[in-house]
Amino acid sequence: MGDYRDVKLRDEERERVMERIRSQMVEWGLTLPDVEPLALDFGLGCFQEVGETEFWIANEEEHGYCGKLLFLFDEQTCPRHRHRRKHETFYVVKGRIRMNAGDDEWVMEQGATLTMPPGVAHSFTGVGNALVLEVSMPSVQGDSFFDDETIGNEGVV
Repeated sequence: MGDYRDVKLRDEERERVMERIRSQMVEWGLTLPDVEPLALDFGLGCFQEVGETEFWIANEEEHGYCGKLLFLFDEQTCPRHRHRRKHETFYVVKGRIRMNAGDDEWVMEQGATLTMPPGVAHSFTGVGNALVLEVSMPSVQGDSFFDDETIGNEGVV
């Protein structure tokens, strides 16, 4: 797994977020994988607006694949970023997301799939609470670059 030390929620705030996510999973009748969740505020201190919670199912660098569940609260955005090398496919498991890729924007409904090639700037926002499956090449340090300079562009995971 990459280095998220500077952008993870901690302690009480993290527990409040996880309780809200667990409650939503019960409502949806879903079970999350038994992994350490990463509640990411991307270092901006405004998690509810700019953040997401990731559940890394696998990140198999040696075998060339990664699988994650991404949870977004209503109107919460994963900020615009691109990957130098990683090719991703997104599948909307529950809810809806507003996807931005390149210069285009549209709403992806439950069941929709989108492939994101390396180098394409993208972001996505929950339209209501949403759960997205990401299947991709492995997540490695130095492959993600954010358009927002306050996040940094040293290549966060």
